[in-house]
Amino acid sequence: MDQLNILDYSFIVGYLLMTLVIGLWFSSRASENVDEFFLSGRKLPWWIAGTGMVATTFAADTPLAVAGFVAKNGIAGNWVWWTFVSGGMLTVFFFARLWRRAEILTDLEFIELRYSGKAARFLRGFKAVYFGLFINSIIIGWVTLAMFKIIKIMAPELNPVWIIIALVLLTTFYSGLSGLWGVSITDNIQFVIAMTGCIILSILAVHSPVVVSAGGLMKALPKWMFDFFPSFSSATSSSTGLTGAAALPFASFAAMAFVQWWSSWYPGAEPGGGGYIAQRMMSAKNEKHSLLATLWFTVAHYCLRPWPWIIVGLVSLVMFPHLPLNQKEDGFVYVMKAVLPPGLRGLLIAAFLAAYMSTLSTHLNWGTSYLINDFYKRFLKKDGNPKHYVNVSKLTTFLTAAFSLCITFFVLETITGAWEFIIQCGAGTGFVLILRWFWWRLNAWSEITSMITPFAVLAWLKLFTTITFPFSIFIIVGITIAVTLAVTFLTPPTETAQLETFYRTTRVGGVLWKKVAKNLPDVKSDTGFTMLFVDWALGIIMIYAILFGTGRVIFGDLFQGFIFLGTGCIAGALIFADLNRRGWNNLN
Repeated sequence: MDQLNILDYSFIVGYLLMTLVIGLWFSSRASENVDEFFLSGRKLPWWIAGTGMVATTFAADTPLAVAGFVAKNGIAGNWVWWTFVSGGMLTVFFFARLWRRAEILTDLEFIELRYSGKAARFLRGFKAVYFGLFINSIIIGWVTLAMFKIIKIMAPELNPVWIIIALVLLTTFYSGLSGLWGVSITDNIQFVIAMTGCIILSILAVHSPVVVSAGGLMKALPKWMFDFFPSFSSATSSSTGLTGAAALPFASFAAMAFVQWWSSWYPGAEPGGGGYIAQRMMSAKNEKHSLLATLWFTVAHYCLRPWPWIIVGLVSLVMFPHLPLNQKEDGFVYVMKAVLPPGLRGLLIAAFLAAYMSTLSTHLNWGTSYLINDFYKRFLKKDGNPKHYVNVSKLTTFLTAAFSLCITFFVLETITGAWEFIIQCGAGTGFVLILRWFWWRLNAWSEITSMITPFAVLAWLKLFTTITFPFSIFIIVGITIAVTLAVTFLTPPTETAQLETFYRTTRVGGVLWKKVAKNLPDVKSDTGFTMLFVDWALGIIMIYAILFGTGRVIFGDLFQGFIFLGTGCIAGALIFADLNRRGWNNLN
């Protein structure tokens, strides 16, 4: 029977009531001031802040997307996002402590800490509305459409439009009441529920009659589907008709592995941190907790989350081999419907509700922080009392949610290739987002240029060439960096007083700040950049070793699996030994 039963609805209703209770519990604390509402009073321990990051990036569409990558290109198809490990580790060791040290409310407030003049004011206000409202609403729309699809397939007796509206209203209510405190606590609970549900689903899927009768996954699918690395050569299975590694050409891999991770802005994977990731780093107790939170996020994001999704994606090929290529992602939901007994269907739907609502609540809180702190408070009403800004924040949360629903139902369904579009429109911007911390000469015009140039180059490529993604990344990044550097040297530098304030606040250090540092001999800046690069490299090794080791163990290759896992443990031990050698007390 396709319809949900009483036990299913009990899981779902119980979960929704729990989130509401948490929101009410933290409502009084969040109402004190905007620092409590948007940053939890800067008191979050690393495990709450880090798990909140993981839960937010575990959206309702993420398991479906991973299943789609696997169905089209095998396990190696996940290099589309695995290549971001390098950028994640860069954030851990070079930026987490700096974001916390800056003592700002949002990452956009950084703009007027770092730059000066009218250009800085314009940049901050523009990015507040552009990212806080428009880009944020598109991101919310992606995950909302995924949740819409899940409800439509799993609970056909329900009207998915009204269910989505009710979920958005509930999430807006508790996130508007409780601020980041409530969002963070519910995120942690939601992550546990979502991961538990996906693990149960993967176990049931592997032991389903269809897979067992085929002799198991390893026999039912071609060997190349289980390769962890793309081979860049065509491989076709006559029995399944599945085409292999040629679907992930070397240009795609090279663009993502060597260029995209440091050059492109993308939500949740911004070079140097940013957005809601920076928000969680700034909400941590201190610099030590900020670093550990980001490290835990990176480990959990790449090593713990994906394997249940990958397994279900492989099972979907065995159970539903004839799904059209553009519907491969739906295979994840069809597996849910096929293998889950009554009761567990409700648990899995609750798990996806958890994934969806954790992402939605964080984006609402983060987007509102931009609109209030970096636009309303900065440009419209500078003299309001704390209660006023909290009340306006709550109202703005509801208005942002309403706008996002309009985007979801009336605009977003007509957009194709949105992922590639945003990657290309942010190509080259990451160069400035990283270097603005470490080079005094960059100014507000540099960052403005790095935002505008990719749009212009992409328009030229679309109108006058046949170059498409991912080849376009190389061209857009090269031109954007060249134009940005030219504008940097053709415009006046940031005022000296502003640069000195920034340097004194962040103590960033480095050879590219010597011109400013020589005037501030009393400032004890950061040193030991060589060892930070060593820790960064060890961190990359640790993530990939744990990721591949876990996969090898799952697929029965215990010898290689334990070698990978041992390598990851050694790399992790070396990182913590270096941090201890340099003294955690330096991260105050």
